[in-house]
Amino acid sequence: MNTAWLWVGLRLVTVLGVSLVLGLVLGEVAWCMVAALSGCLGWHLLSLYRLDRWLKAHRTDRPPKAYGIWAQVYDSLYNLRSRNRQGKRRLAQFLSRFREAAEALPDGAVALGPERRILWYNSAAARMLGLRRRDLNRPISNLVRNPEFTALLRAGRFDGAVEVPSPVNESVQLSLRLVNYDEDQDLLLSADITRLRNLERTRRDFVSNMSHELRTPLTVLSGYAESMLDSGEFLNSPWQRPLQHINQQAVRMFTVVEDLLTLSRLESGGRRQPDEPVPVHGILAVIREDALSLSGSRAHEVTLSADASEWLLGQERELRSAFSNLVFNAVRYTPDGGRIGIHWYRDQDRSLCLSVTDNGEGIPAQHLSRLTERFYRVDVARSREAGGTGLGLAIVKHVLLRHDARLEIQSQIGQGSVFTCRFDDKRGITPDRQLAGQNPSTMAAFKTAKQA
Repeated sequence: MNTAWLWVGLRLVTVLGVSLVLGLVLGEVAWCMVAALSGCLGWHLLSLYRLDRWLKAHRTDRPPKAYGIWAQVYDSLYNLRSRNRQGKRRLAQFLSRFREAAEALPDGAVALGPERRILWYNSAAARMLGLRRRDLNRPISNLVRNPEFTALLRAGRFDGAVEVPSPVNESVQLSLRLVNYDEDQDLLLSADITRLRNLERTRRDFVSNMSHELRTPLTVLSGYAESMLDSGEFLNSPWQRPLQHINQQAVRMFTVVEDLLTLSRLESGGRRQPDEPVPVHGILAVIREDALSLSGSRAHEVTLSADASEWLLGQERELRSAFSNLVFNAVRYTPDGGRIGIHWYRDQDRSLCLSVTDNGEGIPAQHLSRLTERFYRVDVARSREAGGTGLGLAIVKHVLLRHDARLEIQSQIGQGSVFTCRFDDKRGITPDRQLAGQNPSTMAAFKTAKQA
């Protein structure tokens, strides 16, 4: 038992015993007992009063002197307040260091509370978003008025970023990302990507301009080489083989230029035509015939399995380019006599999928994540021999991004590869499906295409 409480009990028993004896002597036992208890109560009330004054005074010195159990209570409270003061000092130092670190960040950070109201922001966020002290506790949507950003807030997406012009300067391009770190607590991160976008635009313009400039001389070079070979004058001549090489390389370079122009157009993200119903099964049937022609004497077995009732909302020209790149790649890199399968179906997750399978040599796992990079080749010599440009999968990736889809690649050495384009269910159309909410022109185009 605590010694202080033992002394409280002993003192109470002693006081009551003395009061009882005194009451028996005076013949007033009850009054003596009441007086003794009142004295004990008064002493406790006085100690409690002194403690209350000390606590309300917020004093940092030691508490008033006390005896017995109250001395222990005073000391415990004093130690507790000392620890709290030390904890507050450490917390204040931590917050100070955190604010200094946040202020040093080149990117903006805005803490958002319930209803996405601004709780705190650093100087970079103030500079990029034009925030002021008066904006605290105001919804961020009232200050950054952009449809894409508003959609990001409503959807509560934490897995992507949107690019918007700065509310302060429209020539400044910002990347905004939302991060959730607690219930009803979000962090809005902003980064200035103006220089990056300018560099990308310069690169695209350079590639586009150079590609356009190269088309004419390559066309002339290829045309003259073909004409000279077709004339028959160089038949069995020492110049026949050089002319053939010139023509082949000119055609190859022309193909690279065309792919670069296609990729530049896709990356520029210019105005798109309205999405139209695309008969994927019809496109794939034509691509299969082209694949058989490309295979020629290599005698590949190309099979097609397509659900004719599943159509897709999108850009037919872009989708045709993406699908043909996947199939033609399979033809180029599958050994002679190999099997290539083209499948168009709806999977268990309601996603629309195009899968291109082959039984080729397969791709090592360390290369899979980089296959969609432009000019990336697993085997440079083999790729050039097959006639690939190194841009096909980059075109596929950008086409799928423009159609809210993704590319999945699976491959095993010695067993072949599977390339799957996975489209969201919202882009799918079937004859018996209601086109609620679709554009009237889209519905008309779908009906016309079905009749055709």
